[in-house]
Amino acid sequence: MSSDDTSQSPVSQSPFHHGPTDRDGAPQYVLPLVVHLEKTDPPARTDALCTAARAVLTILADERSTGEGEWAGAMRDWEDARIRKVVRRARGAEWRKAAALPGITVTGGSAEVRVYPPIPLDGWPKELAKLQVSGTDLEDPEPPAAPDPEGPVLWLNPELEMSAGKTMAQVGHGAQLAWWELSGTERKAWREAGFPLSVATAAPERWRELTTSGLPVVRDAGFTEIAPGPTVVTEGGLRLCPLPGVRTRR
Repeated sequence: MSSDDTSQSPVSQSPFHHGPTDRDGAPQYVLPLVVHLEKTDPPARTDALCTAARAVLTILADERSTGEGEWAGAMRDWEDARIRKVVRRARGAEWRKAAALPGITVTGGSAEVRVYPPIPLDGWPKELAKLQVSGTDLEDPEPPAAPDPEGPVLWLNPELEMSAGKTMAQVGHGAQLAWWELSGTERKAWREAGFPLSVATAAPERWRELTTSGLPVVRDAGFTEIAPGPTVVTEGGLRLCPLPGVRTRR
């Protein structure tokens, strides 16, 4: 199954988006992410999801992505179009070649994810173009810890079944929506703390509350794996990444 993913998140969340027509008509870019996936030692699924979300935040916050930074133009072009993320997997020599390209590697407890500045849809470097998007079905060897309410929680739609790669792209969207909502001071505090966050699947009744709470909702375009609709709701933390909307009861 493909992890090529396009978000239909509200365009008003982005300081660069001007409207659906402008967004669809702009040149289309994609944010590549590569997960290090060795056959004999795969990362835990939830850790890979959290690491992918933190990788997206890390490149958004990087000085090379803002102002006159070397990646800033590509980031603006990407955010002026549909927000696309593609997750591929690599191991062995493939990972080493992918890690040599300009980007940022973010590590979790067991996961490594490298994120790269946006590229045109048809402009993939050969080292990344040959990597597979399928085969990212990961598992948690033991039940994940409960979400930490001090930081944001990326709540997954309990009605959906998605590959780990697809879900990594979705939680990346959720983290990006949160970033767009924050002030400079709030962003700085979250960044200095190392972008702590949690990923968990909501119970059905909580999911209904979350989607009507006014919190940021990721709505998938439905191009791969699933039908169009909501996939992730981002709930702000009690201390880090406060978000507008009604915080639902736990």
